[in-house]
Amino acid sequence: MLARGERPVNDMVALLGWPQPVVSKHLGVLRRVGLVSVRRSGRSRVYRLNGEPLKPIHDWVATYERFWKDQLLRIKERAEQKTKNNNPGAGQENTRKEE
Repeated sequence: MLARGERPVNDMVALLGWPQPVVSKHLGVLRRVGLVSVRRSGRSRVYRLNGEPLKPIHDWVATYERFWKDQLLRIKERAEQKTKNNNPGAGQENTRKEE
């Protein structure tokens, strides 16, 4: 929700449909670990995403991306082959005339 920019707490409460204390609790945890920052704007608190701490996680996950793409492609190919084997005439017009 914060990836697109800053948001006041009340906007997040409305969009999530969660009680305000629940949203504030989640934001408090994210703030303590450095993933969001907060500023006051009048009586509101406005939160902003701090994505920099997520970069090491992103980089680590990216090392597995090729592996998962290959695995998913093989699963897809097997499923398509199995479907083809179970329905040998599927997708082809029936050229045999009924007697």
